[in-house]
Amino acid sequence: MDTEIKNVVNAANQDAQYDEKAKRLLGNKIILAHILVKTIDEFQGMNPKDVISYIEGEPFISVVPVEPGLTNAEKILSGEGRLSADNRGNAQRIVGMNTEYAEINEGLVRFDIIFYVRMKDGISQVIVNLEAQKDEPTSYHILNRAVFYVSRLVSSQKERDFVKTNYNDIKRVFSIWVCMNMDENSMAYVHLVKDDLVGLYSWKGGLDLLNIVLIGISNKLPAHNEKYELHRLLSTLLSMELTATEKLGIIKTEYSIPVDDELRKDVNAMCNLSQGIRDNTLVDVIMTMYENDFTLEQIAVATKKSVEEIRAIIKKRETVLV
Repeated sequence: MDTEIKNVVNAANQDAQYDEKAKRLLGNKIILAHILVKTIDEFQGMNPKDVISYIEGEPFISVVPVEPGLTNAEKILSGEGRLSADNRGNAQRIVGMNTEYAEINEGLVRFDIIFYVRMKDGISQVIVNLEAQKDEPTSYHILNRAVFYVSRLVSSQKERDFVKTNYNDIKRVFSIWVCMNMDENSMAYVHLVKDDLVGLYSWKGGLDLLNIVLIGISNKLPAHNEKYELHRLLSTLLSMELTATEKLGIIKTEYSIPVDDELRKDVNAMCNLSQGIRDNTLVDVIMTMYENDFTLEQIAVATKKSVEEIRAIIKKRETVLV
């Protein structure tokens, strides 16, 4: 039983590491730029390399809590030239993204990736949240969760991006969800619309404040064309089947993305984790078939392994379990 628990823990740890590597890859600015070009109207048609400069600072990856009251952090700083606020040197209240308690509050749900993007006018900003899912959740509807996240992205702006009742200062928000292992490649845009039921009064305000983009990625790598350009890139990055060499080749030749040491390291690490996860899954399948009285020959055919390999895997697992 202890060994079984250890195997479960190891598998969970591998999954967690894989998730973190996936977020690191998606959080690379050139990858984010490719996503922005396909999802935000202002950047459509632009070269992703030109969009990188509009991404402000470094994206926050798995550090900003989603829970109400925890997304923002508050500091009181004394004035002495450290703040631009009042000239009398009084203490100032500063509100920013909460990134201080990532290790203390381990149980918190956090935004996968969150960052600010400056618009081409050089003044206005949007807030972008990117979430990666291995598959479509079965315990809840993903759109419901996306609505909650996009609502938090708006409500958490109070006292950080706008103060008191200055609601016209609310920034547009985008919550982009990438869902793997879907039946087909898809992309949907969910946003506010206005239906006039009586009269045609022009109500003032921003219907474009809330934006949700749902991107479905199938297991089959799509062809490289304009329609599936983003899907092919994301599928390549997150694939558990492609080798590191294949991934880097597609990234470099088809998308002209420079492959630096950091990107190469992340891709290699993710591929190693993918192999480990696949190996563990295959061993579990083999042992399940063996325990249900399948012959070694039947298991070999089903798993595309030789009988000798199947025998060695079973012997190794049984030795560990003793």
